[in-house]
Amino acid sequence: MKKLLLTLTLIFFVGCNMEPSGMAIVQFNDEKSKAIQSHFQNYLNNDMDGLKSLWSPDLKVYANSPDPVGLEELVGMLEAQHSTFSPIVMTFGEEVENQPIAWVETTDYPETPSTPAATWSQSWFTWTATSKLSGETITLPAHISFQWGDDGKIAAEYHFYETGPMTAAIEAAMAAAE
Repeated sequence: MKKLLLTLTLIFFVGCNMEPSGMAIVQFNDEKSKAIQSHFQNYLNNDMDGLKSLWSPDLKVYANSPDPVGLEELVGMLEAQHSTFSPIVMTFGEEVENQPIAWVETTDYPETPSTPAATWSQSWFTWTATSKLSGETITLPAHISFQWGDDGKIAAEYHFYETGPMTAAIEAAMAAAE
């Protein structure tokens, strides 16, 4: 009986000290999560070169669609947002000084028999912007997922938010400019 208890105790302690394999690892204050926070700050500052520094040249962006847009089309859309709206604000929860502008977490997923290992950063925030033309303020809850490539840059983005009010304001501003 003593040998059985000793064996079970050893198995328990050895098992607790082993590194888990095949488990996803979620981090909140890691290098990639911080890079996404900086990426969002570049967006708010209308710093397209700063944004481009984190994007792969082959970036694919899925904005509520299974059909991706490329880097140049994305930059055009972001420039249209900054031409149409001021200010643009991103918040997570109540707007408080020195609070992150978005909730960001990065997950390293292990390889499985059907998928390669992958790293994704997930973000949640509220996007608020005021139309320069109408003065109307739009508030949209948003979720963006970033897939990291082997080169350490963002290879793909998946945007999930209601685009209707934003698109309508951009179209109205473009029509007024013509």
